[in-house]
Amino acid sequence: MKKQVICSTVFPLLCILLLFLSVEAQTCSPSGKIKGKTPPPGQCNQENDSDCCKDGKWYTTYKCSPPVSSQTKATLTRNSFEPDGDGGAPSECDNQYHSDDDPVVALSTGWYNNGKRCLNYINIHGKGRSVRAKVVDECDSTMGCDSDHDYQPPCPNNIVDASKAVWKALGVPESDWGEMDIYWSDTD
Repeated sequence: MKKQVICSTVFPLLCILLLFLSVEAQTCSPSGKIKGKTPPPGQCNQENDSDCCKDGKWYTTYKCSPPVSSQTKATLTRNSFEPDGDGGAPSECDNQYHSDDDPVVALSTGWYNNGKRCLNYINIHGKGRSVRAKVVDECDSTMGCDSDHDYQPPCPNNIVDASKAVWKALGVPESDWGEMDIYWSDTD
């Protein structure tokens, strides 16, 4: 009789513990904060409504992103990958600039995965449409507010930063370009 009582008591507790650990393993907690500094005059490109760091404001940083699935939720943002665009420097994956007429993206640090998705394609779904886009850059979630990052804050951990070609392919009117909830997945 004692064995049954222990098993019926221990098993549910073990299940709860395993459930807690699996949920905990799937979360992405902040890794730190960066204190913003006012950019030097003319040093923060605000093309595509990009934010500039504000003096004294604290910005959250992440080394991780939410888990990738067949339908990973994300926020689509707009970026220019051309010279003098708000992307700043050439793309991390190939040290090249890319035409905004090509469907290219930058992914938040965790999804960028130390370049493991470089030059691979992802599928982006939004507004009842989908588009295939090439990963060419990282949207840095660990650093920001410096000249290397165009004096912009760190990226949130759930960003797919896309060229105008991606927005057009999704059928989003230019007046609505900015931020949009999407789903994405790796291509097969």
